[in-house]
Amino acid sequence: MTSNKEIDAAIIERIKKGDTHAFRQLVDKYKDVSLSLACAVLKDKAKAEDVLQDVFIKVFHKANSFKHQSAFSSWLYRIVINTSYNELKRDKNHLKLEGIHSYEPLTNERTPIQNLKEEDQKKYVVLALEKLKPDEALVLRLFYLCDMPLKEVQKVTGFTSSKIKVDLHRGRKNMEAVLKNLLGNQINDLW
Repeated sequence: MTSNKEIDAAIIERIKKGDTHAFRQLVDKYKDVSLSLACAVLKDKAKAEDVLQDVFIKVFHKANSFKHQSAFSSWLYRIVINTSYNELKRDKNHLKLEGIHSYEPLTNERTPIQNLKEEDQKKYVVLALEKLKPDEALVLRLFYLCDMPLKEVQKVTGFTSSKIKVDLHRGRKNMEAVLKNLLGNQINDLW
């Protein structure tokens, strides 16, 4: 069975030879997680989409610099995070509360959590992630949504393992508090 790393390596080699179809495959494979990471840092979907365009242009032009020492996803996510933080530095108005996805506001009526569709549960989780500090949201996304081991999160973010552990702990606690505020006692049924 071919591993994800081997598949990505083969695609990268095709990109190095100028294969635009291979590049499209890579973009399609990683665009959603990359957008989510950029949104976690920028808190603005439109800016995150702009950053993502810049990121994929960089990846196409710098494909020859990828050395296959780590997973392609780690290299890509590092570029996404760095480019997003650079955008924050350029734009001092980064405190917008526009989130990862433009959802209609949820009503104040409490629906029993058991009746919530999976899509609605995801909305609550996204809303909660938007309320977290950028580093906490980023680490939670990488660790849980991207299913990265701690060492890989460390490579991607450049954070120490102790900072990652603290951000995971605080992020989980803060996320739970936000979800309790949104869902009340029904939060226990969410998990």
